[in-house]
Amino acid sequence: METESEPYVRLATLRQLHQVVADLNTARSLADTLQAVADGAISGLGYELAAVNLVRPDGDLVVAAVAGSAGAEALLSGRVGSRESWERRLAMGERWGDLCFIPYTQGWVLDDDDVPQWHTAGPAPRFPDEWHPMDRLFAPMYAASSGGGDLLGVISVDRPRNGRRPGAWGREALQMFAFQAAIAISNARLRANMQRALVRLEREQQALRASEESFRQAFEYAPSGMAIAEMGGDQHGRLLRTNDALCRLLGRPASVMRRYAFSDLVHPEDIGTLLRTSAEGGRAELRLARRDGSYVWVSLRNSVVADTADGPRFLLTHVEDIEERKRHELQLAHRASHDALTGLPNSAELRTRLSARLCSRPPGTDEADAFASTAAGEDDGHGFLPDGGAEAFEGFHLARTGPAYDSHVHAVAPSDGPEDDGAKGLAVLFCDLDGFKSINDRFGHHTGDAVLIEVARRLTNGVRDGDTVARLGGDEFVVLADGLGKADAEDLAVRLRNAIIPPIRVDGRAVRVGASFGIGWAGCGMSAEEVLQSADQRMYVEKRSRSKANRRVS
Repeated sequence: METESEPYVRLATLRQLHQVVADLNTARSLADTLQAVADGAISGLGYELAAVNLVRPDGDLVVAAVAGSAGAEALLSGRVGSRESWERRLAMGERWGDLCFIPYTQGWVLDDDDVPQWHTAGPAPRFPDEWHPMDRLFAPMYAASSGGGDLLGVISVDRPRNGRRPGAWGREALQMFAFQAAIAISNARLRANMQRALVRLEREQQALRASEESFRQAFEYAPSGMAIAEMGGDQHGRLLRTNDALCRLLGRPASVMRRYAFSDLVHPEDIGTLLRTSAEGGRAELRLARRDGSYVWVSLRNSVVADTADGPRFLLTHVEDIEERKRHELQLAHRASHDALTGLPNSAELRTRLSARLCSRPPGTDEADAFASTAAGEDDGHGFLPDGGAEAFEGFHLARTGPAYDSHVHAVAPSDGPEDDGAKGLAVLFCDLDGFKSINDRFGHHTGDAVLIEVARRLTNGVRDGDTVARLGGDEFVVLADGLGKADAEDLAVRLRNAIIPPIRVDGRAVRVGASFGIGWAGCGMSAEEVLQSADQRMYVEKRSRSKANRRVS
């Protein structure tokens, strides 16, 4: 039965609880809040020991705060009890509303579980409601947002100062305190999460600012050209931003560069390469126009980047000056295909150019024979392989005479007869110098080289722009002249011979060489080697037919 002073005790307890709850809500961190909960059970509810067991993300409970005993704090803090053991404890004993009381008569079954505890044995109670050292009282805390379903933690209390088990008012006070503690812990977690999110956001913003600054510096101060261009839409390829290196490379200020797209600056022959490169990103080598009208070879590498996750996309273009490398490559290609002494095309280049004018099928081949061979799976020399039977012959004939064959004009040799039939063909003039060996023997290779260089110059000046003058090696030269008749070729040989005969001055000494020419004709169905051999043989026939005095003029 309540005593006359109990209302005053309740009032004092309410005041203490009010202060304790205020302390809970003013704690600065989750750790401070948890400690305030443990301290509040001591100062506001009259217990000598209290511990806060907090549910971890894995479901187990850890002792997060202890109050009332330094020894108990040292023994229990940070220790973990399994969720299974805690659920077994909360399911047994006496239910005091939301509280769970396990009297000492039942608690012995829990001595071997893994929940941290400080209980010690003691004498039997002297009166019915006396607190026993092995009694256990737990106040579960549930997350308010879950409607009481999710366990947030458990407050463990021990040793009431009055030595008695709490009555109805004490139990109500502990339940109310556990409810407020759950709210305070949830709010503290929310604040901690918000603070972590703010810190993370600030770090990300700092990282973004640092990344943007790093990109800006890398972009602006890159030793090679950099540009940002629009991607897609009507303004695809328009330059939005260029760095100093690109502006210097093209000789245009940044303000002017923004008026252009790369398609405005690329060499007309390279526009297709640019379009293929910028469509999906990629890499290409092409020429860009400088302000002075010249072109520079560059390696252009595109990367597609997005402003944000769903924002517009841009082309980040890296432009590297490769003019020197291209010049070197051209020089190497020229050296590989040209004679080092005279600068004329060499033997390999001559054969390449000659082969480009020849196909494997002689002109005038019977259409039916051609169809039969190609229908059987043989290439006709132009990559045309008709399939089907006799029905395909008409289409095959049209293909032979139509656009499919417009890209190749058969090389036809004029008639071998004495009369000029007026046919025009590809003349191959094989030239061998007369008297060159004696010059080498008498005056040395230096003089011989000078003679070869001068002969190459005179031959080059004596032909048309589209003709080829090549050096086979030694004192042998070949001229390719297309579109000539027999008389034209003979006239050309005479002019070239007459151009070679005049004296050549070397180191103050005049020397002379003669020349023998053999005229061959290239025809489709012949190989380049066969054409050259034919011209070579005709040259020897012509050389033998002339007297030694007429041949050697030195």
